[in-house]
Amino acid sequence: MPIYEFYCPDCHMIFSFLSRSVNTTKRPDCPKCGRAKLEKQASRFASPGKAKEPGGAGDDFPVDEAKMERAVTALASEAENLKEDDPRQAARLMRKFSGMTGMELGKGMEEAIGRLEAGEDPEAIESEMGDLMEKEDPFILPGKKGGGRGARSGPAKVDRKLYDL
Repeated sequence: MPIYEFYCPDCHMIFSFLSRSVNTTKRPDCPKCGRAKLEKQASRFASPGKAKEPGGAGDDFPVDEAKMERAVTALASEAENLKEDDPRQAARLMRKFSGMTGMELGKGMEEAIGRLEAGEDPEAIESEMGDLMEKEDPFILPGKKGGGRGARSGPAKVDRKLYDL
């Protein structure tokens, strides 16, 4: 399941949206201010060859960009073929992504994936765990403890919640 990032110039924030399938055309409204049609952003790992500048976005992302790009490329076709009625497939894909990138799963995400692996209904899991999942990062980035990204004059803030596309 791909994750797309969109920018809201009114809020000066970046939002992440989870899509159940590859969807390169849909542009959601801002979940914070309601602005119609957010601006699609290229993910940091999707821009190979770009020089990393000190203090730039690449310094804030502790996962190797090449490793991330390989993982996304390798799993993209597999994500397109997921059966919506088999939660175990989605769980396997998330475990593979975690293993390929070196990002550990957060406590809530670990529990949710374990329940998917057991064959539980994804909607029931979201209904029961939605509040917990909104309050924590789904992945634990190596060497990161979180934090903001600056004011409007600086880089856009990142909303850590994962929205449905």
